[in-house]
Amino acid sequence: MARINPVQFLREVRSESSKIVWPNRREVLITTGMVFIMATITSIFFFLVDLVIRSGLSGILGLFD
Repeated sequence: MARINPVQFLREVRSESSKIVWPNRREVLITTGMVFIMATITSIFFFLVDLVIRSGLSGILGLFD
């Protein structure tokens, strides 16, 4: 692996950092809202799956009482 001159490295870092495109306020709010919505949907899904599995296991184990 070739070694890079520190000055050249800093120039390349500055060049790459100038390519960064920051999201505007609207984009941040939309993506934040989508994250909260998807997290809510996922938590409801796993709650329902847990409820079904728990009910099934309780039913099966209740047969052996």
